[in-house]
Amino acid sequence: MRKTLLWIVLVLSTAAQGAAFGAGKLAPAAPEQQAAHLAAEILTRYHYKPSPLDENLSSKIFDGYLKALDSEKVFFVQADVDRLSAYRTRLGDAILKEDLTAPFAIFNLYENRAAERFAHARALVKQGFDFSKAESYEASREKAAWPANEAEMNELWRKRVKSDWLRLRLSGESDESIIRILDRRYDNFQKRIAQVKSADAFQTFMNAYTMAIEPHTNYMGPRAAEDFDISMSLSLVGIGAVLADQEGYATIRELVPGGPAALSGELKKGDRIVGVAQGRGTTATDVQGWRLDDTVALIRGAVDTVVVLDVIPAEAGLDGKHKTVTIVRKKVGLEQQAAKGTIRTVEAGKGARRIGVITLPSFYEDFAGRQKGLADYKSASRDVARLLKGFKQDGVDGVLIDLRDNGGGSLNEAINLTGLFIDTGPVVQQRDAAGAISVGRDTIAGVAWDGPLAVLINRASASASEIFAAAIQDYGRGVIIGEPSFGKGTVQTMVDLDRVAKNGKPQYGELKMTIAQFFRIDGGTTQLHGVTPDIALPSASDSKRFGESSYDNALPWSRIRPAEYSRVGDIKPIVPVLRAMHDARVRNDTGFRYLVEDIAEASARRARNVISLNEAERRKERDAERARIASREGRTKAGTEGAAGDVAGTGLGAWDDGRQVSERSLADELAIEKVQKDKKDVLLSEAVRILNDQVTVRSDGAAVAARARPRAGALAE
Repeated sequence: MRKTLLWIVLVLSTAAQGAAFGAGKLAPAAPEQQAAHLAAEILTRYHYKPSPLDENLSSKIFDGYLKALDSEKVFFVQADVDRLSAYRTRLGDAILKEDLTAPFAIFNLYENRAAERFAHARALVKQGFDFSKAESYEASREKAAWPANEAEMNELWRKRVKSDWLRLRLSGESDESIIRILDRRYDNFQKRIAQVKSADAFQTFMNAYTMAIEPHTNYMGPRAAEDFDISMSLSLVGIGAVLADQEGYATIRELVPGGPAALSGELKKGDRIVGVAQGRGTTATDVQGWRLDDTVALIRGAVDTVVVLDVIPAEAGLDGKHKTVTIVRKKVGLEQQAAKGTIRTVEAGKGARRIGVITLPSFYEDFAGRQKGLADYKSASRDVARLLKGFKQDGVDGVLIDLRDNGGGSLNEAINLTGLFIDTGPVVQQRDAAGAISVGRDTIAGVAWDGPLAVLINRASASASEIFAAAIQDYGRGVIIGEPSFGKGTVQTMVDLDRVAKNGKPQYGELKMTIAQFFRIDGGTTQLHGVTPDIALPSASDSKRFGESSYDNALPWSRIRPAEYSRVGDIKPIVPVLRAMHDARVRNDTGFRYLVEDIAEASARRARNVISLNEAERRKERDAERARIASREGRTKAGTEGAAGDVAGTGLGAWDDGRQVSERSLADELAIEKVQKDKKDVLLSEAVRILNDQVTVRSDGAAVAARARPRAGALAE
C-alpha cells in the first residue's frame, strides 16, 4: 500500500496466438527458478508462521494464483479451470525442483485468453448495441462463478463492452467517437499484453506463493525492490520528472521542484519523451510505445552521468519538430511524498485558535543513509520534529497528525515518532516465531510536543500507523479520531536473496517476510481488530473487502502481558464530552450530512452490485443524481456550510465521463486532479474542530499555548 512515481495500468498477460492448453511465449529464466527455490528454503525455516511446501499449501497457491490473474472471472471459463486443476497440487514441487513450467503454463493460457477476450471486445464495438432492452451488468464478479462455457463468456463480454459504451454515451460522446475510443482502448490492452515479460509472470506467481502463507509476505523482483527502496528513502537518482503513459508516449506529468529537469528549463508538463541516449554522442533508443517502467529505467542511472532525451514538445503535434535535451542525473528528493504541515484557524468563543496539522503519507526512512551514518538522512520522525518546532514558534494550540491512507513503513520510525510526544518508555512489543517477546522503546529523554494532540486514521491506516496510534491511545496522550484502522499487526523484514546467495549482480530479488507479530503496550494487538478510534467518523470503506479481516488466512487476534508503562494523560473522562460536542455540531453541518448521505448511497450501490444497461433507466438515475446535487448547491448558496463540491476523499458524486486516465488529455487529467485537491476535506475539518474542543474542555475555553521541552539529540536542525 504505497504511492509510486508511475501512473500506469499493466495487464499481467502477454500476446499469443491460439488457445492450446499451456501455449504461449513466456518461459521461466534460470535465475527465477533458482530464486523461487531459495525463497522457499527461507520461508519454510524463518517465517513467523513456517509452512511446509506440501500439497495443502500448493492448493492454496493455485487458488491465489488464479485469483491474482483473473479475480473478476472474465478470462477463464470453467473448462479452463478444470484443466488447470491438474497443477493444483504440483506447484510446490515446481518450486522445490526449480522447474516452473507448470505455473508458466497457467500464465501462458491466461495470456492467450486475455488476448482473445480483447480481440472479441474490439469486434463487438463495431456491431453496436440496443440500449432499449432491460438488461443489467454485474458490477463486481469476484464472488461469481466462472463462466460455464464460451457462449456464457461471450455474453459476459457483450455486456461488459455495452457498459463501457453506455458510460461514454451518457457523457455526450457520439457513436463514432465511442467506436474510436473503445477500439483504441482494447487495442491498447492488447499492446500491453504483448509487453509483459517473464519477470512479471514470475512475480505474480511468487506472490501467490508468499501470500498463501500469510497476507503480508511478498516477493519483489529486482526492479520492484528498487522502487521499494525509493519509496522508503524518498530519493532516487534521475532527472526529477514524473511520467505518465499518454497514448503510448512517456509524457511528463510533473517536474520535481529543484530537480535536474526543472532546473534545466528545457522540459515542461506535456512534453513527450520518444528517445533516450546514455551520454552525449551516443545513439538514442526509441522508446515510443514502450512500457513506462522500461522507459523510466533507461532514464534513471548513476549520479553525475549524462542522459540525452529526444523530446516532442507539448505544444507541437505528434509530427512536430523534436528537440534534444541533455541532463546530468542527480539525487532527487521526493518531497511531495514527505510529511507536510499546515496551520488551520478555528473559531473559539470570541477569538480563534491555531491548530497545526501534519499529514504523513508513510513512515519513510533512508535505511542506507542511516547505516552509513549520514547526518541528513531522510526520515519521517525527523521531518515531523522540524514541523513541530515550526508549530511551536508559530504558537499553535494543538497538533493533529493525519495518518489517513498511511500504510506504514519503518518500525523504527513508528517508535521515534511516538517518542516526539511522550518521554522515555515502551512503544510496542514484538513476539517472534519462538514466542520470545521484546519491547521497542523510546530511549531519548524529553518531548518535542506536549500540548493537545489528536490522531486522524482511516481503514487504510496500517502497520506503523497503527503502532503509533495505539501507543498514543494507550498512554492517554491524545484523542484518536476516524474509523477503525486496517488491522495489520505483523512485522516484516527485507531479505535480499542476492545477498543470501552471494550474487554480485542483482537477479534474484527480495522477500518482504513476516517475522513477528506486534502488540500494544497494554498487551492487546491491532491484528484483525485494528485501532478503534475514541471518536468515530463516517467510513466509506467496505470492511468485508478491505482490511486484515478480509483475508481468509490472516493471523488470529491474541493478547500478551502488558509492558510496564505509566500513562501520561487521561483522555477517557473527556471523550464523552467531545463526542457530544461533535454530535451536536455535525447535526447542523450541511457538508458533513452530505458526506454521510453519499457514503450510504455508495454502500447501497455496492450491495446491489448491479448496473443497468438500459439507457432510459441510466439517464433517469443520472438526472436524479444531478437534481440531488443541484438542490444541495442551492441550499449552500443560502448560507449553510459545506457543499457537494466540498465532499473530498470519497470519489462520490463526481461526473463519470466514461474515459480511462490515459484516454484524457494531460491538461484534462491535471484539471480533474486539481478539482479533487481543492475540495474541502470534511473529515479533516471536523477532526480539527474535535481537537479544538479538546483544548476548550481542558482549558475552560482559554487557548493553550504550545509547549515543548528540548529533546536531546533527536532533532535534525
